[in-house]
Amino acid sequence: MNDFGFTPLTTERLTLRRLAAADLQPFLAYRNDPLVARYQSWVTWSEEEAWHLFAVQESLLPGRPGHWFQVAVELRETGELVGDCAFCVEPEDPSRAEIGFTFARAFQKRGYAFESVSALLPYFFSTLGLHRLIARTDSENHPAHALLERLGFRREGTERVWFKGAWGGEDCYVLDRAPVPTAN
Repeated sequence: MNDFGFTPLTTERLTLRRLAAADLQPFLAYRNDPLVARYQSWVTWSEEEAWHLFAVQESLLPGRPGHWFQVAVELRETGELVGDCAFCVEPEDPSRAEIGFTFARAFQKRGYAFESVSALLPYFFSTLGLHRLIARTDSENHPAHALLERLGFRREGTERVWFKGAWGGEDCYVLDRAPVPTAN
C-alpha cells in the first residue's frame, strides 16, 4: 500500500494542499453550481456531506487504495479556493489510479486545471509510484477532453452509461508512466 503524507505543492500561481475548514463555503458554492456539476456524479452537496468529506480527508493518507483523496487548489496570491483535484488508487491494482478535477466556473478556462494536474503528475508517478492514471469524462465534456489530451492522456474508448436519468457516453483517458530503463 502506498501510504505517503501529502506535502503542499506550489506552482507559479497555485498551492495544492489538503482541504481545510475555511474551504467549506467556496467548496459548496462551486459544487452546487449546476453548470459545474453538469458532468460530475453529483447534483448538489449539502453542508453536512461536505463536513463529512472534510473530516474523512483530514486524516486520510493519500494513496490508500479504494479511497478518494481530495486536493484543494488555491490561488497563491489570495489564498482563494478555486477548485479541487482528486485521485483514487485502485484496490485491485495499486499501480493505477483514477483522477478527477472540479473548478469553480469563475476560474475555468484560465489554465488552473492544467497547472494543477501537471503539478500532481510527478507526485503520482514518483512519490506514489503509480504506473497508470485513468480519467473518465462525459463524452460531451469537450473542454475536459482537450485538457487531458494536452496533458498527454490518450482516449482508450467510450462506454455507454446511465447518467443522471439518461443514457450517455463516458470516455476513458489514460496516461502511462514511461518505463524506467534498467542497467544490464
